[in-house]
Amino acid sequence: MSEQIYVGVDLGGTAIKVGICNQAGELIQTYEGPTQTEQGVDVVIDNIEKYVRHIVEQSPYSWDQLAGVGAGVAGFTNVRDGIIILAPNVGFRDVPIRSILEQKIGKPIKIDNDANVAALGEAWSGAGRGLDNCVCYTLGTGVGGGIIINGKIYQGFSGLAGELGHISVVPDLEAIQCGCGKMGCLETVSSATGIIRMAKDAVERGDRTSLSQVEHIAAKEVFDAAKAGDEVATRIVNRAAFYIGKSMAAVAATLNPEVFIVGGGVSKAGDILFNEIREVFAKLTPEPLQLGVTILPAELGNDAGVVGAAGLLLRS
Repeated sequence: MSEQIYVGVDLGGTAIKVGICNQAGELIQTYEGPTQTEQGVDVVIDNIEKYVRHIVEQSPYSWDQLAGVGAGVAGFTNVRDGIIILAPNVGFRDVPIRSILEQKIGKPIKIDNDANVAALGEAWSGAGRGLDNCVCYTLGTGVGGGIIINGKIYQGFSGLAGELGHISVVPDLEAIQCGCGKMGCLETVSSATGIIRMAKDAVERGDRTSLSQVEHIAAKEVFDAAKAGDEVATRIVNRAAFYIGKSMAAVAATLNPEVFIVGGGVSKAGDILFNEIREVFAKLTPEPLQLGVTILPAELGNDAGVVGAAGLLLRS
């Protein structure tokens, strides 16, 4: 029997990225085209089909070797029934994408949200390669997460497991309201948005810092200032890292994963963030629950979405 291939689709608001993976999770080829959300749902779905067909045609593989297509999207998904409940970036609401794509493409289709898909990508062929129990954090504008148990995405009873950014970790007196409406969520302090907010607050308070121009502060500037010895920036980075480490201690006590994988733009800060996270985790986690557990940066970067989406066919 000829080798089977799996196509992953990373459905974004401006671009659709597709990639071919083999059964080992190796990314062989990618292609990217415009989403064209402004032209409506039907055009976006037609584009998915077009790009999937295009990448297979341009590859050394035949259509018959395609075992199926997986798709990841930022939003709420009903994985069981293959429906995108709400994905604001692409203008989808209650779209039965699996059945539509199965009719168009004639192959098995699986879907999931972008955080779960990225987690699966890292577990399958990234930082968690060869490990069956991983928890992934994505630190970007918000804080996303994905849980891999026994090699498969853990969905929870309604598909909402892994919302790590909404673990309440900040004490009441210091807590601010999260976008979800609740107080003290991890996302309020450990996302790029939270880091920028803390930096702006410090500048507006008149704290002595090299950070300035409140309107234009970016998370990278805060990390760069901390690396250069700025005390205010260091305090902000340590606070963000502290609450990530604190949340990991709670997750370790609940799920006992082998590895925590941290990706997203904020993770690019490197050692200044990771060393503090590891220190806090060691301080707050009972020793038996720390044994053999590692905290690692994600490896796949922007490819995690397509690799994980392809992996839905094998590992979900």
